[in-house]
Amino acid sequence: MASLLSLFPTIVSPHPYLNRPFSSSPTPPSRRYSFYWKTKFQASASPPSPNPRPDVVVTREKGKNGKLINALANHNIVCLELPLVKHTQGPDLHKLSSLLQDVMFDWIVITSPEAGSVFLEAWRAAGSPRAQIGVVGTGTASVFHEVSQLPDRTLDVAFFLQKLMLNLIRSATGKALASELPKNGDRTYKVLYPASVKADNEIEEGLSNRGFEVTRLNTYNTVPVQEVEQVILKQAISAPVVAVASPSAIRAWYNLVSKQVNWDKSVACIGQTTALASKKLGLKNVYYPDNPCLDGWVEAILEALSVYHEQGNVSPSTTM
Repeated sequence: MASLLSLFPTIVSPHPYLNRPFSSSPTPPSRRYSFYWKTKFQASASPPSPNPRPDVVVTREKGKNGKLINALANHNIVCLELPLVKHTQGPDLHKLSSLLQDVMFDWIVITSPEAGSVFLEAWRAAGSPRAQIGVVGTGTASVFHEVSQLPDRTLDVAFFLQKLMLNLIRSATGKALASELPKNGDRTYKVLYPASVKADNEIEEGLSNRGFEVTRLNTYNTVPVQEVEQVILKQAISAPVVAVASPSAIRAWYNLVSKQVNWDKSVACIGQTTALASKKLGLKNVYYPDNPCLDGWVEAILEALSVYHEQGNVSPSTTM
């Protein structure tokens, strides 16, 4: 059982909260977004309190919420940082570096930013051998951006399942990657799949059914938070939207709030996999982008907030 984590949440409010000019995104997802923000600012004529109630709870591991917080700050959205998960070493991590040295894989399949970060550390320890990477989503691909620009080009993101392919496969998920990963001829392609302990088997099963030889290593685990201080949880429950980036995070949130109240607010997921996990828990107000990436995640959050406003609610940060 996961140990009780000592959490110190951070309420992050754009500063100055109301004196900065509103700047909408270059391509607003819908008219109701601009309507929401216009109405929000009209309702926020008086200076806010130093600690406004949050609009959104951000739940990634401590230190990994900065990009989302900054993106939401551009829309004057107040965030409460409440990490719901932490990453730990997986049972197969010690094998990864030596395997990269000893075996030449045709593909290395990476399906999350954390899997990418763990892989890169082991890849460097192995001497940066040649590696051909297949990834799911813009967020995961961004982990490899810097190293893929190096002159020696020993690491190549050669297959990128993203929004441009959605007309064919509908969503950028691991299952879709398993069905689309390139394979020419009849020879056996070797695939390395560094994964979370909690990841299901759909990728290796899908690839194996297509004739790939798959080696899966469980290189990291995601440990959920079991408890938080009640005053902190009360703040989080008051927010209209909780933003989650993994099935583990939404399960941790559900386990926390189900003990307290009949929570019926909105969940904004980074992608379809997390959204499906949310719906399996019985949550109804679930939003997610087709392509798992930061920009899409922000749009999902904006949509959730807009619907909340249209239903006659007032965003918490406007009532202070």
